[in-house]
Amino acid sequence: MVTTILLVLAAVQTPTEVSIRDEAFLINGTPTYSGRTWKGRKIEGLLMNARVVQGTFDDLNPETRDFWKYPDTGRWDPDRNTSEFIAAMADWRAHGLLGFTINLQGGMPKVSTETAQPWHNSAITPEGELRPEYLTRLDRILRKADDLGMVAILGIFYFGQDQRLKDEAAVIRAVDGVVDWVLGRGYRNILLEINNECDICYDHAILKPARVPELIARAKNRTKEGRRLLVSTSFGGARIPTDGVLRAADFVLIHGNGIREPERITEMVRKIRSSPAWHSMPVVFNEDPNLEMSEGKSNFHAAVASYASWGLYDQGRNDYKTGFQSPPIDWSISTDAKRAFFRAVKEMTGN
Repeated sequence: MVTTILLVLAAVQTPTEVSIRDEAFLINGTPTYSGRTWKGRKIEGLLMNARVVQGTFDDLNPETRDFWKYPDTGRWDPDRNTSEFIAAMADWRAHGLLGFTINLQGGMPKVSTETAQPWHNSAITPEGELRPEYLTRLDRILRKADDLGMVAILGIFYFGQDQRLKDEAAVIRAVDGVVDWVLGRGYRNILLEINNECDICYDHAILKPARVPELIARAKNRTKEGRRLLVSTSFGGARIPTDGVLRAADFVLIHGNGIREPERITEMVRKIRSSPAWHSMPVVFNEDPNLEMSEGKSNFHAAVASYASWGLYDQGRNDYKTGFQSPPIDWSISTDAKRAFFRAVKEMTGN
């Protein structure tokens, strides 16, 4: 088995460990942004993040691979994509970004056929085994994050790609394999996201809201030397997690897609904390396309005012110049939208 072979690799030295205390994130036992407030709002304990899920992206479908070709070479190169991702990470961190979401089945690139998703971007085989070339790229990214003191929100499944696993047993095998690989490599800077937007058109019942708590519990129960991963799943834009997910999760993942009135961000957080299933844990927006960064108009500001972490989702246009989700991607802080976001993070965190 591929996963068994990879697990015999020596664990890496891991200087970065994420943990949770009540509603705050800690790194190496100290709250993030320790002591920091901004305009009277508590920043300590938050996890400013960005959705950069295509860091390990590849396309195994030869008919669609040319969608992602670089303009300077005329071909797609997954290793170049990962190398350029890694090269940009230190600058993100220098602006105060502590977290990022990366997904083993990627996200929705911006192309004309996006509703059908004919591309094949999956680190998981139909049988639920893990593809070593994807894990090699992921390992490089996680090692750099560990060195920089950053936290990865590692997602496993994405709708439109999950159907490539042949049955529920394969889904379960993939969850076990990912958890065992992360623990076996010794990484302690991982927050595990079972699937992106579990309430959006998944093929396998166990990945849908009613049953995904089974996978959250399964991942939490797999341990190595007394350690386990912190686990959750996310919901679609403006959706409130089910009570079952809230009870099972270690932290809350929600999305701000489609929300143009910051007051609705405030209301989402309020509803979550007033749920009968609520227990004290961090609330994290790890996907929101609202690029407005001025006070009074910004979902980012509304989330922070509610003591919720926030993450930018910048789609882009497949032209290597814009966004963080549509390959080929310029991972540097290279556009007005990216610069505005990172300036806001830097100001809030005092980095």
